[in-house]
Amino acid sequence: MTQADIHPHQVSRLLLVLAVVGPVQSVLGWSLSAALWPGYDPVVQTISELASPESPVRYLQSSFFILGALIDIVVALRFTVLAKPARVLIFLGGLATIGLTIFPTPLVGVSEPHRVFATISFVIFSIWPVFGMRLGREWPPIVRPLASIVATLVLGAIAIGFLAIWTNPEIQTAGFWERAVTTSQAIYPALVIFLSWRFMKNQSRNSSLSNKS
Repeated sequence: MTQADIHPHQVSRLLLVLAVVGPVQSVLGWSLSAALWPGYDPVVQTISELASPESPVRYLQSSFFILGALIDIVVALRFTVLAKPARVLIFLGGLATIGLTIFPTPLVGVSEPHRVFATISFVIFSIWPVFGMRLGREWPPIVRPLASIVATLVLGAIAIGFLAIWTNPEIQTAGFWERAVTTSQAIYPALVIFLSWRFMKNQSRNSSLSNKS
C-alpha cells in the first residue's frame, strides 16, 4: 500500500522545499536589496520602494517579488491539503504580486495600480486560511476550523494595522510594519505545509502498522 492509497492529499517534497525557500527568499530579498542601497531606511521606507523606478536595486528586488509570486502559484496548484477556495485565493495572490511588480510605486507620489495590487495581496494572504479549512479528523489540525479561524484573525489584524499605517503619511514606521506583515504572511503557509506533512507522515505510518498487525 502506498502513501497515496492511505491519503490522497500527501505533501510532496517539492512543497517542503518551497516551505523553506518561501520565507527565506522573502526576507533575503528585501534585506539584501536594502543593504545595497546606501541611505535606505527600512523602518520608514517600504519594501515596494526598493523596486521603484528610481531605486538602484530595482531589478534585484523585483526578481525576488517574481520568485515569491511563482512560489505562491506552485503552492496553490500542488498543496491539495487546502480546500480549493484557498488555493484559488493563493493563486490570485501570486498574480497580484506580479501585478504590483509590473506597476511599481515611485519614490515621490503614488501609483494607484501598485497600491491596488498590493492591497489585494495583503488581504488575500490574510484571509486564505479560513477558506482552506477542512472538516474531519483525517485532516491535519492546522487546517481544521479552530486553527484556520485563529490564523485568519491574527493575520488579518496585522494586515489591517499595517494598511492603516501605510495610508497615513504622518506615521513614519510603515517600512517596519510592512516587514512584519510580509514575514508573518510568508511564515504561516510554510508552517501549514510542514505541519500537514508531519501529520500525513504519522498517519501513513500508523496505517501501515495497523495493516501489518
